[in-house]
Amino acid sequence: MRNQSKPAIEAAFLNVEAAAKYMGISVNTLYVWRHRRQGPPSFRMGPGGRVMYRRDLLDAWLNEQQQADSRSNPALDPLTNASRQRERRRAA
Repeated sequence: MRNQSKPAIEAAFLNVEAAAKYMGISVNTLYVWRHRRQGPPSFRMGPGGRVMYRRDLLDAWLNEQQQADSRSNPALDPLTNASRQRERRRAA
C-alpha cells in the first residue's frame, strides 16, 4: 500500500513563531514590531493570552508594505517622478 499524504490544511491563525517563519523574519523582530505597534495586526487569544496573527491580515499587511516601497511601486519611484517634473518645467 502506498503512503498517501493528505493535503496540509493551512491554519487561519498563526502563533508568533509560525507568523515569523511565514514572513521570513525573526521572532524577535516580530515582537519588537508588536511592541512599537509597527507590524502586522495581532491579538491575544485564549486563557493564556497567546499572541496570534491572522494569515489573511499578514498577507494584507505585507501587500501594503510592498505597495509603499518605491522599488515595488513605480508610481512612488523618485527617479520617474523627477523626470516627469523636469518635463513639466520644460513645457512651461
